[in-house]
Amino acid sequence: METRRRITVALAGNANVGKSVIFNQLTGLDQVIGNWPGKTVERAEGTLHYHGYTVKVLDLPGTYSLSAFSIEEIVARDYIAIERPDVIVNIVDASALERNLYFTIQLLELEAPMVMALNQVDFAAKKGIRVDGEKLSRVLGIPVVPTVAITGTGINELLSTIVKVLEGKTKLTPLKILYGKEIEDRLEKLELTIREKLPNLSAKYPARWIAVKLLEKDEDMIKKVEGYQQRLEISAFANAIAEEIERIHGEPSPIVIASERYSIASKMAKDVTHVEAPPRLHLEERLDAITAHKILGYPILALVMTAMFATIFIIGDILVRTLENLFENMLIPATLDLLSTVLPPALVDLVSKGFLSGITAGVTIALPYIVPFYIILSILEDSGYLPRVAFLLDKPMHKIGLHGKASICLLLGYGCNVPACIGCRIMETQRERLLGGFVTVLIPCAARTVIILGLVGRYIGIPAALGLYAFDLLLVFTLGRVGFKALPGEPVGLIMEMPPYKMPSMKTVARKTWARTRDFIYIAFPLIIAGSVVLEVLAVTGLIWSIADLMNPLIVGWLGLPSIAGIPIVFGILRKELTLILLADLAGTLNFSQVLTPVQMIVFSLVTMIYVPCIATIAALVREFQWKKALAISIIDILLALLIGGVAFRLLSYILG
Repeated sequence: METRRRITVALAGNANVGKSVIFNQLTGLDQVIGNWPGKTVERAEGTLHYHGYTVKVLDLPGTYSLSAFSIEEIVARDYIAIERPDVIVNIVDASALERNLYFTIQLLELEAPMVMALNQVDFAAKKGIRVDGEKLSRVLGIPVVPTVAITGTGINELLSTIVKVLEGKTKLTPLKILYGKEIEDRLEKLELTIREKLPNLSAKYPARWIAVKLLEKDEDMIKKVEGYQQRLEISAFANAIAEEIERIHGEPSPIVIASERYSIASKMAKDVTHVEAPPRLHLEERLDAITAHKILGYPILALVMTAMFATIFIIGDILVRTLENLFENMLIPATLDLLSTVLPPALVDLVSKGFLSGITAGVTIALPYIVPFYIILSILEDSGYLPRVAFLLDKPMHKIGLHGKASICLLLGYGCNVPACIGCRIMETQRERLLGGFVTVLIPCAARTVIILGLVGRYIGIPAALGLYAFDLLLVFTLGRVGFKALPGEPVGLIMEMPPYKMPSMKTVARKTWARTRDFIYIAFPLIIAGSVVLEVLAVTGLIWSIADLMNPLIVGWLGLPSIAGIPIVFGILRKELTLILLADLAGTLNFSQVLTPVQMIVFSLVTMIYVPCIATIAALVREFQWKKALAISIIDILLALLIGGVAFRLLSYILG
């Protein structure tokens, strides 16, 4: 039996360098998502087998430095220094080498075995930039492998290079980062003192790296030093050296260290980079100038969003009609004929109205809208348009106490509220994260899109459906403003990278779409089938009508909906699309115009769009903000949905006569 050696490889790099794409290329679908121990920072890990090795791959949080300015930076550096993976793969963007090398320099200071993936060399070539990988390898003293992540180019060579580093088959010696003489003389003294006085700490982290962090006045490292008896002596010595450096340079020591690093990175980049053609305005740059324009950008954004939902509706409507015809006229009759030969009539009826109706509704109502939505969302993500949206919406978002990055969470919410809620971690303060989570769960996710487009869009028209989305945005900004006043504080400014536009890889888009659709099928379909079976049991026993009678004052009296709508709304806490699917089960038809008037369709959609998010989103809220805040948000959503639903029923009934 073959014995495989287990090794760990960590991927490290800036944001938007293709790190996640390389991770997906290496691990495929064999991935696990979780949190770092004791941290609310998500991590992805996967495994692969290569030449007798079982390789565990970890995707470290994307970061621009290893300073203690964010939890992501602390997680990345502590994992590298303390857990000590066998190899670090530093992924850099070949088209922005100088900026990326600043992070590479800090990784070298951690003295970890390293391979560089020089990614996006194709995009750099389009800009007339060629990086000499062999020369860069000699300068850094580490292997450098050119890659194009989205096509898989260089991935096999990257793996073989990782194995060579592990087996000691490379002759390279990693570069020791040296600062100016006035810094080096003092850094050496501090390093020797740390080795002597703090042997336990210097066993975890390189002593020289600790010394550099102390000169940078790194708060996390200062706290670590304070855990030792010699802290006063070390702190006083480090402060004295920092003051000497500041007197010499006339600037704070952290800025001096950062400037030295940037100078080293700049020199390296110039030595290995060749501009082979004079800069010219590419299509991507022209597109960037238009879509991020302070005037033209907004109508383009409105056009993109309108086109997105109109496309989803048109494609979804075609798929709904096709699948309905396939199931109702061919698959279901053939299946029932087969079952009737082996099962008693009562059991055939239960299977038909419970199991088969649930499957049919899930396939014909939910999937036709969800799949096109996920395709378009993946294209927007991979093209680089979402950061432009954040830039455009920065000023409006400040009105509700947030900044432009929060708009990315809102856009992700149209796909699923769970990752959107977790994505609020990109906000800098707890106040902003809470406010972001509060408004994000009001965004109609793909499941609620099924209801809006499958009901209002299909039977009343796409303008009415778009009107609901517009109303929801108005509600989000109104409640966000109220939340901003209730949680006083000023939003921080927007600081984020604007990645260049890229042509999305259809392979990557297909993989993302399948992963999201697969999750929907695995999670939603069992709930849909179980809900359909439970409803059929309740209908057979007659309990369903007793429950409906208890809810009638609210459902019929206040919301103006038919009595059968109450139970599907309750089941909606599991999955929002269940409300429409189970309504079809109870009504015994997929033609909702037979059971709902146009006014009732709008009210039903409004209520399900606003009220308490699904159980998965509630769990995400609890994880991010604790159960008391999650409960408060859920109660506010329920009361708001009932209030707006009842008012809408009366207003629309009056207007439409």
